[in-house]
Amino acid sequence: MRGTVCYNMYRTYVLSQRDPTPASEESTMNFTDKVTILAESAKYDASCSSSGSMRKKGGPGLGSAAPAGICHTFSSDGRCISLLKILLTNACRYDCHYCVNRCSNDIPRARLTPQEVADLTMAFYRRNYIEGLFLSSGIPVSPDQTMMDLIQCAKLLRTVHHFQGYIHLKAIPGADPLLIQEAGMYCDRLSVNIELPSEESFPILTPQKRMADVTGPMGTIASAIRHQTKGPLALKGASFAPAGQSTQLIVGATADSDHRILLLAQSLYSRYQLKRVYYSAYMPVNQGPTLPELIAPPLLREHRIYQADWLLRFYGFSAQELLNEGENFEEEWDPKTTWALRHPEFFPVEIQRAPKRDLLRVPGIGVQSALRIIKARAHGSLEAACLKKMGIVMKRACHFITCGGKALAPTGFDPLRIRSALSPGPKIQQLSFFDDELKALAEETFLKQPDALWGWREEDVCRALQQNAAQQALLQEERTRPLGGF
Repeated sequence: MRGTVCYNMYRTYVLSQRDPTPASEESTMNFTDKVTILAESAKYDASCSSSGSMRKKGGPGLGSAAPAGICHTFSSDGRCISLLKILLTNACRYDCHYCVNRCSNDIPRARLTPQEVADLTMAFYRRNYIEGLFLSSGIPVSPDQTMMDLIQCAKLLRTVHHFQGYIHLKAIPGADPLLIQEAGMYCDRLSVNIELPSEESFPILTPQKRMADVTGPMGTIASAIRHQTKGPLALKGASFAPAGQSTQLIVGATADSDHRILLLAQSLYSRYQLKRVYYSAYMPVNQGPTLPELIAPPLLREHRIYQADWLLRFYGFSAQELLNEGENFEEEWDPKTTWALRHPEFFPVEIQRAPKRDLLRVPGIGVQSALRIIKARAHGSLEAACLKKMGIVMKRACHFITCGGKALAPTGFDPLRIRSALSPGPKIQQLSFFDDELKALAEETFLKQPDALWGWREEDVCRALQQNAAQQALLQEERTRPLGGF
């Protein structure tokens, strides 16, 4: 009881420190402008998957967070599930060099009250625009104040509007652990973004934060999930963050290798029981001496790290097996194929006798395929013709397996020949009806009018430019033609 009283006194003190005067720029904005700015500022956060929530619906209310419902991607049956992804405010006191909302950036700032976000969520939900909420925020004054605003919004949705859909809240680094625990009682998932893969990167790119500011809330969330915290702050029948916690790492903002990134992800999974580590290719939204000079985000590198993350979580690999210290993944092959080519002593794998662990190491064999193989061979021997029907990608797997002692690839198990056979070969370029000068003009037109040409293909723009040039030539010919005849 004494702890609850002290906590309520602390909340009252934090609220008394709030600056009640809105910025002059914000006071002239209408609600639509604010929502547009805050939704645009939230788009760089990738850690907003909502799969895994098992919170049960109880009593009257709106929405559902069942596994078949909410996800910021395509669901297993092909449906596109959407969340309202927005910030409470994009004003921030921190100057993180990689962030578009850093305090030194001259961008429009806006803020919404918790009541406005709750009302917007319910309005969108009733119109079937969304099925859940992903809510984050900049930190304009203090981490505690920002965390309390996020809690207030979730609390309004749960207790006033009786919203039972999916809610994902950001745990603010540096916020009081009691606030983190309270937030978990009203949301399905909590996430706190670690962003940078090494302690050494924090003083360079985010000088006002330390890695401990991020891992502290992670530890609080992990402990509360393990013990399923209950108490005076808990909703009746609720559990703490039933969809667990996640985080995000930026790929390419620092000189850290893929090996370093994977080691950190492996540590986060084991220490804090994270559901997912999300990886976001660095977007060059800012410029500065501490930031890399990139023309485009390293999307292929991000993709390879996601593939390796899958191997860590479901295939029994470790970061130390996949890469040596300081290494990055090869772009030509996926991490599993790269590992297989580096370990010829492990292959070929006999498909009739290999245990599940060994089957999962074969390129082209996934978790479900391995289970089908084990189930099928319990009833008799397998034939090579049946393997493709089990979902095995034979184009890759045939080089690494035998079936009844027989090799399935004409090359045999020769790593050099396998590399040659799996190599994608020279890139084929489609022939164009348009010359390079016209394509350069089309590209320049794209850059000048990106909104007007949204959804246009390059050939469409080239064709339109050709037609426009022909019309201009015809017009010019008519103007210069002498009057009185043709």
